[in-house]
Amino acid sequence: MSTSPHPFGTRTAGARLSARAPPPVHAVPSHKDTAMGDPRNPKRAHERWNLERLRACEAEVRALAPWVTVSGGWAWHFMAPPHEELKRFHDHKDVDLFVEPARFPELIAVLTARGYHRIWTRFDATSTHFYRYARHDEGGKVLLDVFVRRVPSVDAGGIRVVDPATLLTFYGDIHSTDDCVSVLAARRLLAKGHSPLGRVELVTQAH
Repeated sequence: MSTSPHPFGTRTAGARLSARAPPPVHAVPSHKDTAMGDPRNPKRAHERWNLERLRACEAEVRALAPWVTVSGGWAWHFMAPPHEELKRFHDHKDVDLFVEPARFPELIAVLTARGYHRIWTRFDATSTHFYRYARHDEGGKVLLDVFVRRVPSVDAGGIRVVDPATLLTFYGDIHSTDDCVSVLAARRLLAKGHSPLGRVELVTQAH
């Protein structure tokens, strides 16, 4: 395997509420009227993310990688080459993860062992596929949005991420930051028949 530089260390190339079985899994319901993620504040788009918090989040993503497929801003993060962590590039407020239904009980056990607890959300009354977990530590709060569903995936530096074309369809539904640099760039690249993986456009402000 090979390695390439990464802002938080070395990137390797290659990818409880209870431990009961999860409830029946249904297709992801539409939330077009209110996406699950909180909207980005455009007045702060030029700011940098807190690197200490990002290191804590990335460490958790890598620890959970055997069980999950990464979505949202962290998926674009791993698809992009090493970059400055500006808020305009992609969202890092939380970590969006997909887990296959059969592996959900395993993931719950892992999350419990790592000190996570479930947080109730406004979607719990209508969704049987979405769960939010949180943990507070020295690096700050780590918030995980877990979707129980199988999704198409690709390898991005050893991390399994949602297939880019599929990931774009989640914006305006389960993800909210559809005007970030990475999303806009991926749309342009895919429209031209190019894969977004490894492309500097994901972290380059268009002029």
